[in-house]
Amino acid sequence: MPASAIDSAILGGMFTTEPMRQVFSDANRIRKYLEFEAALARVEARLGIIPREAAEEIARHCAVETFDLSTLGAETTAIGAPVQPVINQLMRLCRDGHGEWCHFGATTQDVMDTATILQIAEALALIEADLAAIMAGLAALARTHRDTVMAGRSYLQHAVPITFGCKSASLLDAFLRHRRRLDEIKPRLLVGQFGGAAGTLASLGERGLDVRAALMRELNLGVPDMSWHGARDRIAEIGAFLGLLTASCAKLALDTKLLMQTEVEEASEPLPPGRGSSSAMPHKRNPVSAALIGAAAPLVRQQVAALLEAMVADHERASGAWQIEWIAVPDIFCLTAGVLAHTHALASELSVDAERMRANLDITRGLVSTEAVVTGLAPHLGRQHAHRLVSAICRETAATGRPLVDRLAENEEIARHLDRPALTRLTDPANHLGAAGAMVDHVLALYEEEQRKSR
Repeated sequence: MPASAIDSAILGGMFTTEPMRQVFSDANRIRKYLEFEAALARVEARLGIIPREAAEEIARHCAVETFDLSTLGAETTAIGAPVQPVINQLMRLCRDGHGEWCHFGATTQDVMDTATILQIAEALALIEADLAAIMAGLAALARTHRDTVMAGRSYLQHAVPITFGCKSASLLDAFLRHRRRLDEIKPRLLVGQFGGAAGTLASLGERGLDVRAALMRELNLGVPDMSWHGARDRIAEIGAFLGLLTASCAKLALDTKLLMQTEVEEASEPLPPGRGSSSAMPHKRNPVSAALIGAAAPLVRQQVAALLEAMVADHERASGAWQIEWIAVPDIFCLTAGVLAHTHALASELSVDAERMRANLDITRGLVSTEAVVTGLAPHLGRQHAHRLVSAICRETAATGRPLVDRLAENEEIARHLDRPALTRLTDPANHLGAAGAMVDHVLALYEEEQRKSR
C-alpha cells in the first residue's frame, strides 16, 4: 500500500500529477536502465568490442514488461542497489550465453545516473509545458488589468496605489527569468554518465572514451568532460532551480490567500460548488490550490538542501551521499508538478474584483495617496516640511474619520499653494501610478518576444 502523499490514491492528486508520477515510477526507472544497457551493447558491437549477435540478443530483451519487479525489489534490498538485479534478469533472458556481455565496462552508478538524467529530461518537458501555461495566464491578467487600480501593500498595510496588472506582470517577469534559467541549465544538466568502476573506464582500455561518446550520442545526451560519480552539482543545480520556480509559485499562492480574506475579497481562486467547503461551516469557501502550493513548495526547498548535502561525496564513489538523490529527486519533481498544476489553475482562472479593489483604496479615507500629496507640496514647502505637515494631518484624519482631502483643504499653509481641485487630483489613487503601465507593457513585450522565439 502507498504510504506517501505523492503515491496515495487519496492524496496523490492534490500533490502531484499522474504524468510526473509515471516519469519517476519503478517501471520507467527500469525502462531507463534497460535503454542504457541496450544502447551500450549496440555501441560496443559497432566498435567491435562485443559480438554483434550478443548486442542484438541483449537489446531484444531490454523491455521492462518482461521483468519481474517484485523479484527486483527483493534482490535490490539484499544488494543495496537496483542495477545488478536488473542485469541478473537480463542475463537469464538472453540465450546462448550472450547475456555475459551485458553491462560490459559499466558500473551501477553509470546506469543509475544516466537513467536519472533521462528521467529528468522527460520531466523537464512536462515542466516546460506548465511554465508556458502559467506565463500565458499571468500575461492575460497583466493585459486585462493593466489599469485596474488597487492598494499596494507594504508590511501588510496600504502603501501606495498600484495596478493589478503591475502585480501580475511582476510575477510574469519572474517566470520569464525561470524560463531563461531552464534554457541555460539544460546543456549542463542533460549529460550522461559512463566512467566504469572509479571513473577511469579502465576496463575498456583505450576504447573507453570512444564508447562513452558513442553511447551518449545513442542516448541523445551530452558527453561529460569527466566522469562525475563524485561531482553532484548537476543534480543539485536542477533541484535549486525547482526550488526557485516553486517559490515564485508560492508567492502567487500567498498573495491569493491574502486577497481572498473576508476583509479584503479583492481576488479569488476558482471555487465551483463544493470546492473549498468546510465540514463545520457551510458558508466557508477556503482556498484550495493556494493552500496546497503553500504546503508543497516548502518541501521542495527542504529537499534542495538534501541535494546540496549529497554534493559532499567521499572520494570517487560515495558511501551514502549519492543515495540521498534516490529519495530527493523524485520527490522534488513530483511535488513541483503538483505546485505547477495548481499555479496554472490560479494564473488562468483567478477571479479579480476591480470594484472591491477600488473600494478598499478608500477605507483609509485618502491616506493611501499621502506620497502623492507630499510630492505635490514639495516644490512649495520643501519635501521634509511637507512630509511632517502631511503626517500630522494623517493622524488627525485617522482620529476623526474625516476624508484626507477635507483636512488638507482646511490647512491654511497648504491652501496657499494648492486649491481643493488640485488636492482632489492628488488624492485620487488613479493619478499616482507612476510608470506602472509602462512597466506592464514592457514585460508583456518581453513575453511576446519569448513566444515568438519558442514558435
